[in-house]
Amino acid sequence: MSGLLVVPANASEACLAVIGEDGTTLLSRPRPEGTTWCLEWNHSVAGFAVLDCYRHRGGRMVLERSHLPDFAAGLDHIPGRGRQVSDGRGGYWIEAIDEPVPGNAYRLRVGAMAVNHRLVVAGRRLSLSERAANQAVTIQLQTCETGPRNDDPQ
Repeated sequence: MSGLLVVPANASEACLAVIGEDGTTLLSRPRPEGTTWCLEWNHSVAGFAVLDCYRHRGGRMVLERSHLPDFAAGLDHIPGRGRQVSDGRGGYWIEAIDEPVPGNAYRLRVGAMAVNHRLVVAGRRLSLSERAANQAVTIQLQTCETGPRNDDPQ
């Protein structure tokens, strides 16, 4: 992705979209200013769910917090990047990360169903692995498109 995807700060028309390698919109969900969503997946070794949670803030996609149920392979808190707090169940949250995502978009190689990458939007889990396992997708905050969508109903 090159350049900044501009979403007006007051955009009630902002959407979180998942774009396939061929440019097809795999799913799109409205995410007005202030709303949140998470990317959730199963750790490839330990199998538990990991979360990265975002907010639409001032027209930007901002990584706010992450949930890590364990210090398994690849799951650490980086000192100076947020604040680690207990989740009360043996895992931890990294709070106050507050990192804007460059260009309001990032690429993700979607895992197979064992990993089951999924978006958690308004309490609903939407599996990316069911739609695009083993493919690269772009997850982005963008101005909502009008017209037909290639995804399940809201």
